[in-house]
Amino acid sequence: MSVRSRWLMISVGLGILLNPLNSSMVAVAIPSLQNVFQLDFTSVSWIIFSFYIASAITQPVMGKASDLFGRRKIFLAGLVVSFFASLLAPLSPSFGWLIVFRIVQSIGTSMMVGIGMAIVRIHITEKQATALSVLSIFLSGAAAIGPFIGGLLIHWWSWPAIFLINIPFIFASLLFAWKTIPKDEPSTSAARSMSFRKWVDLIDALGILLFTVGLVALLVGLLSVKSSGHISLGNVTVGLIGLALLGVFIRHELKVTSPFIPLRTFAKYPAMTWVNVEFMLVNILYYSLFFGVPSYLQMVRHVSEFQTGILMLSLGLCSLVTSPIAGRWIDKSGPRPALLVSAMLMTLGSMWLVTLNQTSPVISVCLALAAFGISNGLNNVGMQAALFQSCPKEIIGVASGLFNTSRYLGTILSSLLISIVMGGKFNIEGFQALGIILTVIALSLVHISRRREPGQLQES
Repeated sequence: MSVRSRWLMISVGLGILLNPLNSSMVAVAIPSLQNVFQLDFTSVSWIIFSFYIASAITQPVMGKASDLFGRRKIFLAGLVVSFFASLLAPLSPSFGWLIVFRIVQSIGTSMMVGIGMAIVRIHITEKQATALSVLSIFLSGAAAIGPFIGGLLIHWWSWPAIFLINIPFIFASLLFAWKTIPKDEPSTSAARSMSFRKWVDLIDALGILLFTVGLVALLVGLLSVKSSGHISLGNVTVGLIGLALLGVFIRHELKVTSPFIPLRTFAKYPAMTWVNVEFMLVNILYYSLFFGVPSYLQMVRHVSEFQTGILMLSLGLCSLVTSPIAGRWIDKSGPRPALLVSAMLMTLGSMWLVTLNQTSPVISVCLALAAFGISNGLNNVGMQAALFQSCPKEIIGVASGLFNTSRYLGTILSSLLISIVMGGKFNIEGFQALGIILTVIALSLVHISRRREPGQLQES
């Protein structure tokens, strides 16, 4: 790989790591935020929900914007947005304002993740699986050190420090990206003269509104039932309104010419559809463990933030070590074998969670984390390779947006799953029940991986 390609990957990698870094740091900050803002577990979960709902919305929109206005411009704009969000979040006077800045931070970091992958896909043509494995090192590395950094910062300072730590990474990425990412012209000269109405139609503002309000209403309805402990007419009404709006959203998306989420693309490329379904399930598993284990350690075992961060390193470090090996393996054998092994490891890890209790040895926790860490390293490269194998190059921007939307839908569902199982207080009984549910999901992934065809692009 050329020197120029390596510097390009570094500049992109420094930008895309901001998303998993902030996701992982907040995992150990949840108990601290509960204490500072006097919230129950369900309420503080919105620090996770808000980030991933905004990410799920931003990813497909930025896929369109990058195809139209240029990937380099969108990537650099994402760095600027992330800077201001990271600077202002520590000044939040209330939890509501913190959620606002968290959403802005999500938008900025989401502007870079899918687009960064697309930049590498387009400008690095040799050994793409290996290139993707390098980027996954940034992603996995951020996930690996995130809980440790978050625990260290919260232990010595306080929760605002987990936002300020982003600023050095932002400046480094901005400096390298400005010099190394090739300039790209808009796909059409009409972009510069496009009216506001045409832009609203292009991004499908009505679809975004239906999706956002419907999803938030459904989450509020479901979480209110669990938090209050009983089913009220108001809770049911809110949930049903959300469900109805999501139904209207699906119907709307099938009719418009420029949908927010191109559902017809899923029908056209069934192989890509299965990749996205599988990726969503993978993230339900991974992030349920990722957010569940730190809460188990701190709230059930009464482990400090710093010690929790150290224990969580076993998850990320195993992923770090596995990713480059996965890149070489997938270059030779394709994604199917790696994804099958990953699904089997997640099944074993989920079953192991069920055995944990208030007095389980620390090594037991580390074994479950290691199983998920290795599987995550395989998935980081394997799922990306499966995506590129299942979709044509001309829709790579849209496909990357859909792919990352699947990631964030998986994380939203993982947070919802934890909140519903736990309710207002995290406890060992709920954690063991969570392990049983994750085992069932992992077994379904084994089935999907076994049935995967090793073929190339499929269109119907």
